[in-house]
Amino acid sequence: MHPILTVGSVAFDSIKTPFGEASRVVGGAATYFSVAASFFTDVRLVAVVGDDFTAEQMRVFSGRRIDLTGLQRVPGETFRWKGEYSVDFNSRETIYTHLNVFDQFRPVLPESYRSTPFVFLANIHPALQLEVLDQVHAPRFVAADTMNYWIEGTPGELRKVLGRVDALVINDEEARELSGESNLVKAARAIQRMGPALLVIKRGEHGVLVTRDRFFAAPAMPLEEVVDPTGAGATFAGGGTLVLQENFDAERALDAIEQEGATVIHAWPHQEKALADHPSVRAIRFALLEIGEMIVLAMIWPSLRPLPPGPARGESGGGPGSSNTWGGPGRPGRRGP
Repeated sequence: MHPILTVGSVAFDSIKTPFGEASRVVGGAATYFSVAASFFTDVRLVAVVGDDFTAEQMRVFSGRRIDLTGLQRVPGETFRWKGEYSVDFNSRETIYTHLNVFDQFRPVLPESYRSTPFVFLANIHPALQLEVLDQVHAPRFVAADTMNYWIEGTPGELRKVLGRVDALVINDEEARELSGESNLVKAARAIQRMGPALLVIKRGEHGVLVTRDRFFAAPAMPLEEVVDPTGAGATFAGGGTLVLQENFDAERALDAIEQEGATVIHAWPHQEKALADHPSVRAIRFALLEIGEMIVLAMIWPSLRPLPPGPARGESGGGPGSSNTWGGPGRPGRRGP
């Protein structure tokens, strides 16, 4: 399994929602991405924290497949963000953003990171994303995230980034602003012409729109209780690293899917076959959609425990667990780095 490099923010978040409040919790796009991706592969993290980021906060990375060689620790305070969500979580107000040590952050990749084949550029200044791209050696696949702030404030540098990445992860509001198109299909095509062949448009509680050569839309997983959507988009991107696996371990993948309650995943053809042929999966109904070389699987089952005989793969069916659902990627208004 190939490792993945991510560069972004590690922060202290203070969050208020209609259902709870938390202060000074570890957050940041690179944190959420790294933790999610570490379920599937080795992660190489490049970020910066201040001397107020103690061993207690470092525990969020402990015991995970996350290499912290590239995590810089410098004098000063760690990046801090505070926000308050509306009752439906579709909008939020930023109370403050204190960049602190992140303001002077310059990503310096350790030599051992520079040949990493897969790269995710988290939501940071496009100039920093370009610095990272100048330090890596011929990566096989590069994905990036961005936000309204960079779309409005640094359009030239952002265009340079888009011309050098294979995929862009963006929410629907940002896609419309970047493209100048109100229709998301037209917006996606316009953004693809800027460079990225693969586009993932996050739509919050409405799911996700994915396109490469064709379009695929998946709804979000309905949840009875939502407490805090902070970091949902970066976590969603981190979970997507499952598609990068070549030496695919179906047993581990099935365990992770069951633990996370996922019913929709992305897979390459060899992964789809490995999952379908696994002895733990006695009866699965698959809904398949090919996007270029990638396959999106809607895996329809009540659980991953041995199942009684049922319809063959590709047949449709109803009943418990039969809906195509996907834990919703984040889209709560304007974001912070």
